[in-house]
Amino acid sequence: MTVTEERVDGLTAAEQAAFDAVVADDGRIEPRDAMPEGYRRTLVRQIAQHAHSEIIGMQPEGNWITRAPSLRRKAILYAKVQDEAGHGLYLYSAAETLGADRADLLDALHAGKQKYSTIFNYPTLTWADTMAIGWLVDGAAIMNQVPLSRCSYGPYARAMTRVCKEESFHQRQGFEGMLTLVRGTEAQRRMAQDALDRFWWPSLMMFGPPDDASPNSAQSMAWGIKRFSNDELRQKFVDVTAPQADFLGLRVPDPELRWNDERGHYDFGTPDWDEFMRVVKGDGPCNRQRLEARRRAHDEGAWVREAAAAHAARRSAVARAA
Repeated sequence: MTVTEERVDGLTAAEQAAFDAVVADDGRIEPRDAMPEGYRRTLVRQIAQHAHSEIIGMQPEGNWITRAPSLRRKAILYAKVQDEAGHGLYLYSAAETLGADRADLLDALHAGKQKYSTIFNYPTLTWADTMAIGWLVDGAAIMNQVPLSRCSYGPYARAMTRVCKEESFHQRQGFEGMLTLVRGTEAQRRMAQDALDRFWWPSLMMFGPPDDASPNSAQSMAWGIKRFSNDELRQKFVDVTAPQADFLGLRVPDPELRWNDERGHYDFGTPDWDEFMRVVKGDGPCNRQRLEARRRAHDEGAWVREAAAAHAARRSAVARAA
């Protein structure tokens, strides 16, 4: 009679010890390695939310492709939106290495059971908003994603390497666009300031709730998925972005923002966390609009997925017969 070894969170004691050793040594966990079920579930949740954010994030800027002020700006914006679609594909693929099914993840998104970044539930009212998204939103994304390139899960870390290179370009392009606006007419300068006023606080919320109200951060850091806490990343973002606003000659809409010599960091105000939670729960300015557009695109693209699957099946059958 064999004795079944006791398992905790899906692992034997030996497997848990091996997993802990890899994480402690700053190594990489690969798809075939034994891992705690909690680790797997956390990664699927985080990677899915990240992937959903990329494809939902195509909408606010995609709305301006046909209204870009020049052919050059149109081409840049079109390429950027295309990049975001690619990022989503990398990330869904990374989630699949954990046993997740991409169709199930999309079904959960469309049903409102999985989330995406709250920032994409705010409208892009003017052309300057697309530039503010590049500067602020992609800047915040880089602050969050560069550490993820050192994530303990290999496929996620490797996906981030390419994503961060492209996001860095997007951030520079957004800043350059804001610089062009502030050097333009008075109306263009006002438009740039208005975009900063509306996107500053939602950008700070992108890093998630305060550390004392973030239920997953501590465990994710212990597992090496995250490298910095939400509040640490938020502080880094403010420290980098506030001087950029000064350079642009724009006013950050935070009366508490000031440099603190003792801390060596900027002091800044507190985001409206009640607003954050309302948006998370689906009551943001564009929550319903974003999901409806995503569901419609998914339904209208069904024939493309079916054709691609049929083509893949035919190629496979031909290969087997050869």
